[in-house]
Amino acid sequence: MRLTLSDAFFVFPGVDFMWRLGEDFRRKLEKRLEFLYGRKRINRLLERMAILTERYEFLKKEINLNGLWDEKSCLLITYGDMIRQKGRTPLASLLSFLCDYLKECVEWVHILPFFPYSSDDGFSVIDYKKVNPDLGEWDDIKKISQDFRLMMDLVLNHVSRCSTWFQEYLSGIAPAMNYFIEVDPEADLSQVVRPRTSPLLTPVQTVYGKKYVWTTFSADQIDLNFANPDVLMEMLEILLFYIAQGARIIRLDAIAYLWKKIGTSCINLPETHEIVKLFRDIIDYLAPGVILLTETNLPHEQNISYFGEGDEAHLIYQFSLPPLLLYTLHNGSARYLREWAAGLEECCAGCSYLNFTASHDGIGVRPLEGLIKDEEFEDLIQIIRSLGGLVSCRSCADGKEVPYELNITYFDALKDARQPENEGLQIKRFICSQVIMLGLQGIPAIYFHSLMGSKNDYEGVQKSGYNRAINRARFQNEELRRLLADSSTTTAKVFAAYTGILKTRRNEPAFHPNARQRVLDLPDELFGFVREPLHGHKSNVYCLHNVSANQQRFCLSDIDKDLGRAKVRDILSGALLEREVVMEPYQCCWLKVLA
Repeated sequence: MRLTLSDAFFVFPGVDFMWRLGEDFRRKLEKRLEFLYGRKRINRLLERMAILTERYEFLKKEINLNGLWDEKSCLLITYGDMIRQKGRTPLASLLSFLCDYLKECVEWVHILPFFPYSSDDGFSVIDYKKVNPDLGEWDDIKKISQDFRLMMDLVLNHVSRCSTWFQEYLSGIAPAMNYFIEVDPEADLSQVVRPRTSPLLTPVQTVYGKKYVWTTFSADQIDLNFANPDVLMEMLEILLFYIAQGARIIRLDAIAYLWKKIGTSCINLPETHEIVKLFRDIIDYLAPGVILLTETNLPHEQNISYFGEGDEAHLIYQFSLPPLLLYTLHNGSARYLREWAAGLEECCAGCSYLNFTASHDGIGVRPLEGLIKDEEFEDLIQIIRSLGGLVSCRSCADGKEVPYELNITYFDALKDARQPENEGLQIKRFICSQVIMLGLQGIPAIYFHSLMGSKNDYEGVQKSGYNRAINRARFQNEELRRLLADSSTTTAKVFAAYTGILKTRRNEPAFHPNARQRVLDLPDELFGFVREPLHGHKSNVYCLHNVSANQQRFCLSDIDKDLGRAKVRDILSGALLEREVVMEPYQCCWLKVLA
């Protein structure tokens, strides 16, 4: 019979492990576990927690990090097989490419799920502790972690129906027979918030007959039952295993949907927040400096709730930024972007935002709720469709289907609908969007395809049958290197511009993730803010962006009196600026006062 962590208490009968937990840590655990599972289970669960932490006590000595982040912190998002090459594992090819082209630009690398899987490009995990042999092995992962700070996904809401856990559930084998959520198909689930239009319940045949299991995302991704503490213990052990394998940032995938309670929305429930806090407690105790990131593609107020009071996630995504930037550049007005940026809350100590424009998923549009008008939202949807983008929908409680995400590469999403063939203009608009993202308070995260100015992959959509494949193409190593070597290609133009900006950014203390940000009150055609370095540094950086298709003229003194009285350099172009400035369409400037 398979031995799991849930059996550990019985393997060592009569041994009291709780004394090994520090008093403060034990009290935190006790509070969390009582909230989740009730008072009666506390002692046994604390014993099991003590056994788990004892097993990974060595992490305290192995992890030595100098601070959480600084202005050099920049994250690359990539698949493990983004670079394919004959005679080498994809992970080895990826590391070679990263070292040759990006070592001076990024310090963090997010390798999307690299485990054996059955669907969703890795997010339907069959085995959490194995590396997909088509990609490489754990040794390849560890080598990457030696050159870059590594992010791994903990896909904890659901597992593949091909996983051992689910197959044991179907066969009635303990403990997995209690790892999943069975629901009467007649139950009232109308309040459940859905991110998809697929059925919430999926019928399966078990040794006990036909059952209906909870499937938030697809029939192949079976939701786990965290109301069973055995599931929690399994996931905690996997979390610590990943850290032992070199993970220094853990991304909690689809965390908002974790806890289910019929009669509620089953999203952002208090129990879900408590589990995130429990994960944070354990990381802070065993592996301080390892970063917890929550993935919650939701309206802003719900998203930032995962900071808690500084006791949940270290990082949250700025999910409103990608669609808001698209709206801004297609309309030539920064009004909504300015209002949103000016209203952002200051992060509590030890927390920050993760800024991005594109990822392996589509561009979520739920985070636009409350930020732009309904008719403007519909206009944006139509623009994306006119540019060849696809639109995925979700089901509301009333059965109505509404747009959930835009499926298009971010580069193609910034074509000018009036001049779709004008690639020079497209590159300018795209780079403008990236400079805005790179300058904002927080840590920038860049999808591999954004660095390359990738176009829509319709062949991938046709082959896979799902919309997200439009932005998930893979590269042949030789072909990509050839494109980068030819300065006339779109790939080379975008890559050179992008990496040049990254190299400039990493040398400016004003771009420390926690450096203050002050949004400027400018005409709608301009978007601007000031980044003010932390104590010990003096040079502010004034970030100005023309988001319109027209020239913009203004005096430096209109931006700030200090700029009107001093010599000013644009550190992006290297140009010295006079009192009057002319910004070309979609031009960006990072201004510094010369000493």
